[in-house]
Amino acid sequence: MKSYIQYEKSIMKTSTYYFALIIATVCLVGLGSCKKISNKKGTKDDQKVEVVNPNTAQTTCDYDFDESSLTSAGWTKTYEENFDGDLSNWTKFTGGVQNELQCNEPANATVQNGVLQISTKKETVIGPEFVNSSNQKSFDYTSAWIASKATFATSDATPKVRIVARIKVAGVYGSTSLFYSYGLDWPTNGEIDMMEVRGDIPNRYATDYAYGSQSKVNLVNNGALFNPTDASLANCYHVYEMEWTKNALISYLDGKLVETKTVGGHVPDLFGKAQYLSFSLPIGGLFYSNLNNDGIQTGTMYVDYVKVFTSN
Repeated sequence: MKSYIQYEKSIMKTSTYYFALIIATVCLVGLGSCKKISNKKGTKDDQKVEVVNPNTAQTTCDYDFDESSLTSAGWTKTYEENFDGDLSNWTKFTGGVQNELQCNEPANATVQNGVLQISTKKETVIGPEFVNSSNQKSFDYTSAWIASKATFATSDATPKVRIVARIKVAGVYGSTSLFYSYGLDWPTNGEIDMMEVRGDIPNRYATDYAYGSQSKVNLVNNGALFNPTDASLANCYHVYEMEWTKNALISYLDGKLVETKTVGGHVPDLFGKAQYLSFSLPIGGLFYSNLNNDGIQTGTMYVDYVKVFTSN
Protein backbone atom coordinates (compact mmCIF):
# COMPACT_ATOMS: atom_id res chain seq x y z
CA MET A 1 0.00 0.00 0.00
CA LYS A 2 1.27 3.48 -0.81
CA SER A 3 -0.42 5.14 2.16
CA TYR A 4 -3.17 4.71 4.75
CA ILE A 5 -6.66 5.76 3.59
CA GLN A 6 -7.87 8.80 5.47
CA TYR A 7 -11.35 10.29 5.40
CA GLU A 8 -12.06 14.03 5.44
CA LYS A 9 -14.21 15.09 8.40
CA SER A 10 -14.69 18.66 7.19
CA ILE A 11 -18.31 19.15 6.17
CA MET A 12 -17.27 21.23 3.19
CA LYS A 13 -14.98 18.51 1.83
CA THR A 14 -17.11 15.41 2.33
CA SER A 15 -18.03 14.17 -1.18
CA THR A 16 -16.13 17.02 -2.85
CA TYR A 17 -15.83 14.62 -5.78
CA TYR A 18 -19.07 16.07 -7.05
CA PHE A 19 -19.02 19.57 -5.55
CA ALA A 20 -18.31 21.40 -8.79
CA LEU A 21 -20.66 19.21 -10.81
CA ILE A 22 -23.90 18.83 -8.91
CA ILE A 23 -24.70 22.51 -9.43
CA ALA A 24 -25.27 21.61 -13.10
CA THR A 25 -28.26 19.56 -14.20
CA VAL A 26 -27.48 15.93 -14.87
CA CYS A 27 -29.16 15.95 -18.28
CA LEU A 28 -26.77 18.50 -19.75
CA VAL A 29 -24.95 17.23 -22.81
CA GLY A 30 -21.13 17.07 -22.44
CA LEU A 31 -19.13 19.98 -23.80
CA GLY A 32 -17.33 17.93 -26.44
CA SER A 33 -14.16 15.87 -26.56
CA CYS A 34 -10.93 17.09 -25.01
CA LYS A 35 -8.12 18.03 -27.37
CA LYS A 36 -4.83 16.14 -26.99
CA ILE A 37 -1.63 18.14 -26.41
CA SER A 38 1.85 17.60 -24.96
CA ASN A 39 2.53 16.32 -21.41
CA LYS A 40 2.43 18.45 -18.27
CA LYS A 41 2.59 17.62 -14.54
CA GLY A 42 -0.55 17.25 -12.39
CA THR A 43 -1.36 18.41 -8.85
CA LYS A 44 -1.44 17.03 -5.31
CA ASP A 45 -4.56 16.13 -3.33
CA ASP A 46 -6.19 16.52 0.10
CA GLN A 47 -5.88 14.35 3.21
CA LYS A 48 -8.61 12.37 4.93
CA VAL A 49 -9.36 10.52 8.19
CA GLU A 50 -11.08 7.13 8.26
CA VAL A 51 -13.43 5.01 10.36
CA VAL A 52 -13.11 1.25 9.78
CA ASN A 53 -15.73 -1.47 10.28
CA PRO A 54 -14.32 -3.94 12.85
CA ASN A 55 -15.93 -6.83 10.94
CA THR A 56 -14.46 -8.30 7.76
CA ALA A 57 -16.97 -8.85 4.96
CA GLN A 58 -16.97 -12.31 3.38
CA THR A 59 -16.87 -12.30 -0.43
CA THR A 60 -17.70 -14.75 -3.21
CA CYS A 61 -15.63 -14.39 -6.37
CA ASP A 62 -17.79 -13.72 -9.46
CA TYR A 63 -20.95 -13.76 -7.35
CA ASP A 64 -24.15 -13.26 -9.33
CA PHE A 65 -27.32 -11.79 -7.91
CA ASP A 66 -30.50 -13.88 -7.93
CA GLU A 67 -33.27 -11.31 -8.19
CA SER A 68 -35.91 -13.92 -7.32
CA SER A 69 -34.69 -13.65 -3.74
CA LEU A 70 -36.18 -10.15 -3.73
CA THR A 71 -39.19 -10.54 -6.01
CA SER A 72 -40.38 -13.61 -4.08
CA ALA A 73 -40.27 -11.45 -0.95
CA GLY A 74 -42.54 -8.82 -2.48
CA TRP A 75 -40.02 -6.49 -4.11
CA THR A 76 -40.78 -5.08 -7.58
CA LYS A 77 -38.06 -4.47 -10.16
CA THR A 78 -38.48 -0.92 -11.46
CA TYR A 79 -35.24 -0.43 -13.38
CA GLU A 80 -32.68 -2.60 -15.13
CA GLU A 81 -29.60 -1.80 -17.20
CA ASN A 82 -27.70 -4.81 -18.53
CA PHE A 83 -25.43 -2.80 -20.84
CA ASP A 84 -26.38 -4.94 -23.80
CA GLY A 85 -26.96 -1.93 -26.06
CA ASP A 86 -25.68 1.62 -26.14
CA LEU A 87 -25.47 4.25 -23.39
CA SER A 88 -28.39 6.36 -24.65
CA ASN A 89 -30.07 6.10 -21.24
CA TRP A 90 -27.05 7.66 -19.56
CA THR A 91 -25.57 11.14 -19.51
CA LYS A 92 -21.85 11.11 -20.36
CA PHE A 93 -19.99 14.09 -18.93
CA THR A 94 -17.00 15.92 -20.36
CA GLY A 95 -14.52 17.87 -18.28
CA GLY A 96 -12.70 17.92 -14.99
CA VAL A 97 -13.75 17.54 -11.35
CA GLN A 98 -12.43 19.45 -8.36
CA ASN A 99 -9.37 17.76 -6.77
CA GLU A 100 -9.10 15.13 -9.54
CA LEU A 101 -6.52 14.85 -12.33
CA GLN A 102 -8.53 13.46 -15.26
CA CYS A 103 -10.60 15.00 -18.00
CA ASN A 104 -13.77 12.91 -18.25
CA GLU A 105 -14.50 11.96 -21.84
CA PRO A 106 -17.50 10.04 -23.23
CA ALA A 107 -15.16 7.87 -25.32
CA ASN A 108 -13.69 6.34 -22.14
CA ALA A 109 -17.07 4.76 -21.27
CA THR A 110 -17.81 1.91 -23.65
CA VAL A 111 -20.08 -1.13 -23.79
CA GLN A 112 -18.39 -4.37 -24.83
CA ASN A 113 -19.91 -7.85 -24.69
CA GLY A 114 -22.69 -6.71 -22.36
CA VAL A 115 -20.40 -4.93 -19.91
CA LEU A 116 -19.85 -1.23 -19.22
CA GLN A 117 -16.13 -0.43 -19.23
CA ILE A 118 -14.82 2.81 -17.77
CA SER A 119 -11.12 3.18 -18.53
CA THR A 120 -8.41 5.62 -17.51
CA LYS A 121 -5.75 6.61 -20.04
CA LYS A 122 -2.50 8.52 -19.78
CA GLU A 123 -2.87 11.17 -22.45
CA THR A 124 -2.45 14.88 -21.99
CA VAL A 125 -5.43 16.84 -23.27
CA ILE A 126 -7.05 20.24 -23.21
CA GLY A 127 -10.64 20.25 -21.95
CA PRO A 128 -13.18 22.03 -19.72
CA GLU A 129 -11.73 22.73 -16.28
CA PHE A 130 -15.00 21.49 -14.80
CA VAL A 131 -18.08 19.92 -16.39
CA ASN A 132 -20.22 22.74 -17.82
CA SER A 133 -17.30 25.18 -17.56
CA SER A 134 -16.10 27.38 -20.41
CA ASN A 135 -12.61 27.57 -18.92
CA GLN A 136 -10.10 25.23 -20.55
CA LYS A 137 -7.13 23.57 -18.87
CA SER A 138 -4.52 20.88 -19.41
CA PHE A 139 -5.00 17.33 -18.10
CA ASP A 140 -2.51 14.45 -18.06
CA TYR A 141 -5.19 11.73 -17.91
CA THR A 142 -8.64 10.92 -19.19
CA SER A 143 -11.42 8.78 -17.72
CA ALA A 144 -15.23 8.78 -17.78
CA TRP A 145 -18.20 9.68 -15.61
CA ILE A 146 -21.77 8.65 -16.49
CA ALA A 147 -25.11 9.14 -14.74
CA SER A 148 -28.54 7.65 -15.39
CA LYS A 149 -31.18 9.84 -16.99
CA ALA A 150 -33.76 8.14 -14.75
CA THR A 151 -34.07 9.00 -11.07
CA PHE A 152 -35.05 6.93 -8.04
CA ALA A 153 -36.35 7.77 -4.58
CA THR A 154 -38.01 6.36 -1.53
CA SER A 155 -41.61 7.49 -1.08
CA ASP A 156 -44.69 6.87 1.05
CA ALA A 157 -45.88 4.35 -1.57
CA THR A 158 -42.49 2.59 -1.81
CA PRO A 159 -40.57 3.36 1.40
CA LYS A 160 -37.83 0.86 0.51
CA VAL A 161 -35.51 1.07 -2.49
CA ARG A 162 -32.86 -1.58 -3.21
CA ILE A 163 -30.06 -0.65 -5.65
CA VAL A 164 -27.94 -3.54 -6.95
CA ALA A 165 -24.85 -3.52 -9.18
CA ARG A 166 -22.36 -6.19 -10.25
CA ILE A 167 -18.91 -4.63 -10.54
CA LYS A 168 -15.26 -5.50 -10.96
CA VAL A 169 -13.23 -2.57 -9.65
CA ALA A 170 -9.98 -1.21 -11.05
CA GLY A 171 -7.14 -2.37 -8.81
CA VAL A 172 -4.59 0.28 -9.81
CA TYR A 173 -2.81 3.00 -7.87
CA GLY A 174 -4.19 6.49 -8.33
CA SER A 175 -7.79 5.57 -9.22
CA THR A 176 -10.98 5.09 -7.20
CA SER A 177 -13.90 2.99 -8.50
CA LEU A 178 -17.15 4.75 -7.61
CA PHE A 179 -20.80 3.61 -7.60
CA TYR A 180 -23.13 6.18 -6.07
CA SER A 181 -26.31 8.21 -6.47
CA TYR A 182 -26.96 11.90 -6.05
CA GLY A 183 -29.59 14.58 -6.38
CA LEU A 184 -29.46 18.05 -7.90
CA ASP A 185 -28.47 21.17 -5.98
CA TRP A 186 -25.95 19.16 -3.93
CA PRO A 187 -26.43 18.21 -1.18
CA THR A 188 -30.00 19.42 -0.64
CA ASN A 189 -31.31 16.36 -2.50
CA GLY A 190 -28.75 14.06 -0.98
CA GLU A 191 -26.03 11.70 -2.09
CA ILE A 192 -25.65 7.97 -1.33
CA ASP A 193 -22.27 6.30 -1.88
CA MET A 194 -22.83 2.58 -2.36
CA MET A 195 -19.23 1.65 -3.15
CA GLU A 196 -15.93 3.52 -3.22
CA VAL A 197 -12.76 1.44 -3.69
CA ARG A 198 -9.30 2.95 -3.74
CA GLY A 199 -7.40 1.04 -6.40
CA ASP A 200 -4.24 0.19 -4.47
CA ILE A 201 -6.22 -0.95 -1.40
CA PRO A 202 -8.79 -3.21 -3.11
CA ASN A 203 -9.55 -5.34 -0.05
CA ARG A 204 -12.05 -2.87 1.40
CA TYR A 205 -14.70 -0.45 0.24
CA ALA A 206 -16.27 2.67 1.69
CA THR A 207 -19.91 3.70 1.96
CA ASP A 208 -21.13 7.19 2.82
CA TYR A 209 -23.91 9.72 2.31
CA ALA A 210 -24.42 13.48 2.27
CA TYR A 211 -27.26 15.88 2.97
CA GLY A 212 -27.59 19.61 3.56
CA SER A 213 -30.38 22.14 3.91
CA GLN A 214 -28.53 24.56 1.64
CA SER A 215 -26.36 24.24 -1.44
CA LYS A 216 -22.72 23.17 -1.04
CA VAL A 217 -22.95 22.61 2.73
CA ASN A 218 -22.98 18.97 3.85
CA LEU A 219 -24.39 18.50 7.37
CA VAL A 220 -23.52 14.81 7.73
CA ASN A 221 -20.70 14.08 10.17
CA ASN A 222 -18.91 10.71 10.39
CA GLY A 223 -21.20 9.12 7.81
CA ALA A 224 -18.42 7.20 6.06
CA LEU A 225 -17.40 3.65 6.92
CA PHE A 226 -14.57 1.59 5.38
CA ASN A 227 -15.51 -2.08 5.18
CA PRO A 228 -12.60 -4.59 5.04
CA THR A 229 -13.10 -7.64 2.82
CA ASP A 230 -11.52 -11.09 2.94
CA ALA A 231 -10.23 -10.82 -0.66
CA SER A 232 -9.36 -8.25 -3.28
CA LEU A 233 -12.42 -6.71 -4.91
CA ALA A 234 -10.40 -6.20 -8.11
CA ASN A 235 -9.81 -9.89 -8.86
CA CYS A 236 -13.35 -10.66 -10.02
CA TYR A 237 -16.95 -9.43 -10.02
CA HIS A 238 -18.81 -8.69 -6.80
CA VAL A 239 -22.39 -7.56 -6.18
CA TYR A 240 -22.96 -4.38 -4.16
CA GLU A 241 -26.41 -3.66 -2.78
CA MET A 242 -27.76 -0.66 -0.91
CA GLU A 243 -31.20 -0.80 0.69
CA TRP A 244 -32.41 2.74 1.19
CA THR A 245 -35.12 3.15 3.81
CA LYS A 246 -36.41 6.15 5.72
CA ASN A 247 -34.18 5.54 8.73
CA ALA A 248 -31.24 3.48 7.49
CA LEU A 249 -28.90 2.73 4.60
CA ILE A 250 -28.26 -1.02 4.60
CA SER A 251 -25.29 -2.39 2.66
CA TYR A 252 -24.82 -5.92 1.32
CA LEU A 253 -21.82 -7.46 -0.44
CA ASP A 254 -22.29 -10.69 -2.40
CA GLY A 255 -25.63 -11.25 -0.71
CA LYS A 256 -24.35 -10.81 2.86
CA LEU A 257 -25.15 -7.96 5.24
CA VAL A 258 -22.15 -5.66 5.76
CA GLU A 259 -23.50 -2.66 7.67
CA THR A 260 -26.62 -0.75 8.64
CA LYS A 261 -25.89 2.96 8.51
CA THR A 262 -27.87 5.26 10.79
CA VAL A 263 -25.01 7.54 11.89
CA GLY A 264 -24.62 11.13 10.79
CA GLY A 265 -28.05 12.28 11.87
CA HIS A 266 -29.55 12.89 8.42
CA VAL A 267 -30.54 9.58 6.86
CA PRO A 268 -34.27 10.46 7.31
CA ASP A 269 -33.68 13.69 5.36
CA LEU A 270 -32.89 11.64 2.25
CA PHE A 271 -36.43 10.27 2.13
CA GLY A 272 -38.19 11.29 -1.08
CA LYS A 273 -35.11 12.92 -2.60
CA ALA A 274 -34.73 11.96 -6.28
CA GLN A 275 -31.34 10.39 -7.05
CA TYR A 276 -29.44 9.70 -10.27
CA LEU A 277 -27.28 6.55 -10.42
CA SER A 278 -23.67 7.12 -11.35
CA PHE A 279 -20.39 5.34 -12.14
CA SER A 280 -16.97 6.91 -12.45
CA LEU A 281 -13.26 6.16 -12.16
CA PRO A 282 -11.46 9.34 -11.08
CA ILE A 283 -7.70 9.73 -10.76
CA GLY A 284 -6.57 11.34 -7.55
CA GLY A 285 -9.37 12.89 -5.55
CA LEU A 286 -10.07 12.79 -1.83
CA PHE A 287 -9.05 9.16 -1.32
CA TYR A 288 -5.39 9.97 -2.00
CA SER A 289 -3.07 12.08 0.12
CA ASN A 290 0.40 12.94 -1.18
CA LEU A 291 -0.39 11.28 -4.51
CA ASN A 292 2.75 10.04 -6.28
CA ASN A 293 2.13 11.19 -9.83
CA ASP A 294 4.94 9.00 -11.16
CA GLY A 295 3.25 5.92 -9.68
CA ILE A 296 -0.20 6.45 -11.21
CA GLN A 297 -1.42 3.42 -13.14
CA THR A 298 -4.21 3.22 -15.70
CA GLY A 299 -6.96 0.61 -15.51
CA THR A 300 -10.60 -0.29 -16.12
CA MET A 301 -13.72 -0.60 -13.99
CA TYR A 302 -16.27 -3.15 -15.28
CA VAL A 303 -20.02 -3.01 -14.59
CA ASP A 304 -22.10 -6.03 -15.60
CA TYR A 305 -25.50 -4.59 -14.61
CA VAL A 306 -27.37 -2.29 -12.28
CA LYS A 307 -30.95 -2.87 -11.07
CA VAL A 308 -33.40 -1.07 -8.81
CA PHE A 309 -36.19 -2.67 -6.76
CA THR A 310 -38.87 -1.09 -4.60
CA SER A 311 -41.03 -2.39 -1.76
CA ASN A 312 -43.51 -1.16 0.79
